[in-house]
Amino acid sequence: MVRLSEFKERGITAATLSRMVEKGLVLRLGRGLYQLADTDLETHHTLAEAAKLVPRGIICLTSALAYHGLTDTIPAQIWMAIGTQDRKPAASSIPLKFVRFGEKVLRSGVEEHVIEGVKVRIYSPAKTVVDLFRYRQSEGRRYQNSPGLNLAIEGLREALKKRRATPSEIAAFADQAGVWKIIRPYIEAVIADA
Repeated sequence: MVRLSEFKERGITAATLSRMVEKGLVLRLGRGLYQLADTDLETHHTLAEAAKLVPRGIICLTSALAYHGLTDTIPAQIWMAIGTQDRKPAASSIPLKFVRFGEKVLRSGVEEHVIEGVKVRIYSPAKTVVDLFRYRQSEGRRYQNSPGLNLAIEGLREALKKRRATPSEIAAFADQAGVWKIIRPYIEAVIADA
């Protein structure tokens, strides 16, 4: 997967790229994003595509939970966290849903994974669970199309059950995000059931 700007850096002009697309050697995935026609697609292909389209974005919420295998829910769109001043892409070939995080919360808990040769930044399981609790509400402009509380509880239960996160990791991220008082009873309940 390559952006038009990366082709230009290697001396390949837009006209040459256009001819390659016409011949079927290269597929145009979206505006300014291309891929070889015979490339095998991985399960998380759309996450790699999203990372190329929004280089400063970080995969979060339901999309991160699904990537880590902590839910059976298949997200209808790719959730991406961006900074408060970051620009959203104008149009995309894949459905993207953006949430804006403050600088401190945006930079913590980020992991880098390689999908189809593309570095994709995804929040860790513990950070993802905390963010789901932060966006659990369904009212208000900030929480429009919120994943909801049920998904947050499911993510918490699965992360602890599958040992993808510890209660102390979740507590640290929750304290940093200011939602420890909200998450604490749920952690205690999940631990008591185990």
